[in-house]
Amino acid sequence: MRTLDPGAFSARLDLMAPMFTSDGQGGATESWSEVAKLWARVEPVSIAFDEEANGEVVRLTHEIWMRMRSDLAPGMRLTRGGRAFRINGWRDPDETGRYLVCRCEEVEP
Repeated sequence: MRTLDPGAFSARLDLMAPMFTSDGQGGATESWSEVAKLWARVEPVSIAFDEEANGEVVRLTHEIWMRMRSDLAPGMRLTRGGRAFRINGWRDPDETGRYLVCRCEEVEP
């Protein structure tokens, strides 16, 4: 089990939720709404290279540590400056209810 010093939460992130607005033709436009600002630790985990639409795509994954929250939901993202991290899943690393570790993929903001 890995322990974490809360002082290591040195990245200020915005927790964002998707908002969908009907376009009147059966579709929707996606925008993002800030839910909260939080301190976190961002740790790069892996990099993978794939091919998509005749081009190479780089996929970066991160583990983002934060204090426990009960308002996370699938589809949310964390942002910092010009970077965005899609939250793919989360877990309580030591089952104490103190922290969450989110597995995220860096995406276009």
